[in-house]
Amino acid sequence: MAHPDDAEMFCAGTLIKLQDHGFEVFIASMTPGDCGSREYNAVEISRIRLEEGRHAAARIKAHYLCLDFRDLQIAYDPPAIKTVVECVREIRPEVVITHSPRDYMPDHEFTSLVVRNACFAASAPNFDTGRRPGAAAAERIPHLYYAAPAAGTGIFGEPIASSLHIDISDVIGLKADMLAEHKSQREWLRAQHGMDEYIEEMRRWSTAQGEAIGVEFAEGFRQHLGHPYPRDDRIGDLLGGSRKRD
Repeated sequence: MAHPDDAEMFCAGTLIKLQDHGFEVFIASMTPGDCGSREYNAVEISRIRLEEGRHAAARIKAHYLCLDFRDLQIAYDPPAIKTVVECVREIRPEVVITHSPRDYMPDHEFTSLVVRNACFAASAPNFDTGRRPGAAAAERIPHLYYAAPAAGTGIFGEPIASSLHIDISDVIGLKADMLAEHKSQREWLRAQHGMDEYIEEMRRWSTAQGEAIGVEFAEGFRQHLGHPYPRDDRIGDLLGGSRKRD
């Protein structure tokens, strides 16, 4: 995802449930969240937010890593693509979750595009990341899913419907505990985003996704189904998700 608290906001419930099915979970952020404060300078808030990311991941014994790009400067360019390809090659994930291609800010949208390309390029042996030594090419393209965007809408306020919903009602408390580790973001989100209470906002978004399938809380996704990405629904099949094919 783009920032240290994005996984906890958009897809942590599903990560928890995948872990319950034996998956090892890695949470990666493109940036350390260096612009996410009005109180601290970029160096200090980065230190704080990296620690928060590690604590949040530790709640479920997951791994947290930061790829060390800068807030509001994530781009679809060779450095980003090569770094994320190395990440995919090193971890060799079966399932990758990233941001919606349409979301409220470019950091999310460019992260989505970079991750999409990296999932494809990681298994191409001739794609050279320039790292020496670098990880070997992956054996296959992973299953790729896009989490529902913030508030379920695009930049014009248009609804972006999820095609897969995962019931997270039984893990919403743990998801909230993970998000609560990102304490530094409370005042920032209130000032910059107009979100009075970010954990309650997450619950509202999860409630809206849950209403689509008649449960209390859910997370929404769309699966990348273009050639030659895997087309079987790995998350939905494992977690009993409610699926609507486009």
